[in-house]
Amino acid sequence: MTNIIKNIKNVEQKIARIAEQVERDPEEIQLLAVSKTKPVSQIKEAYQAGLRHFGENYVQESIKKIEQIKLDPDFNEPLFWYFIGPLQSNKTRPVAENFDWVQSVERLKIAQRLNDQRPSHLAKLNICLQVNISGEQSKSGTSLSQVLELASQVNQLAHLKLRGIMAIPEKTDNSQQLEKQFNQLHNIYLQLQQLYPQVDTLSMGMSGDLETAIACGSNMVRIGTDIFGSRN
Repeated sequence: MTNIIKNIKNVEQKIARIAEQVERDPEEIQLLAVSKTKPVSQIKEAYQAGLRHFGENYVQESIKKIEQIKLDPDFNEPLFWYFIGPLQSNKTRPVAENFDWVQSVERLKIAQRLNDQRPSHLAKLNICLQVNISGEQSKSGTSLSQVLELASQVNQLAHLKLRGIMAIPEKTDNSQQLEKQFNQLHNIYLQLQQLYPQVDTLSMGMSGDLETAIACGSNMVRIGTDIFGSRN
């Protein structure tokens, strides 16, 4: 058994343990493997361990990997690709053409470009709005006060499907502060669910804050280091 396969088992067991502690069903929580900077060979190991959902941050690097994997007969089941990094206007077309999800939509202009550039033969592009939950100027994301307005605008775009929200919290050892931010995000998520029946994704929690995120209602966790090791 390779290190990556062992790591995935450990992560899955950890998610299950945390979920049970807070009386949640582990099956509700989607594991998104963050494969940015990692080679196709490591994605293949994760695939062999049963993972099908992969998150990428860098457009050119990810498109090369997606195209390589399409031609590789070892991948005989479809993968689901999530773009989770900051997205500039001039990079939206390859993302609209190759990804299944974009979790980092923070303004209407990017959503409109993704909508206009989504090929008509593909399913709607699944969208999560990125929220700057900590209010840090260095972080991407729309503000809490603007989420509902942006959601309304995105929901009207014909080739996009609003699915939920995503956030990257501030790095802090203050567990109460982290919990407060995650709970704010969960409350916004519940409001969106009331307005849009298709909303089903609260993407929060990474290797360092998994327990708090799951306790606060996350149903998608983005794990890179604990699966693939340190970033290249």
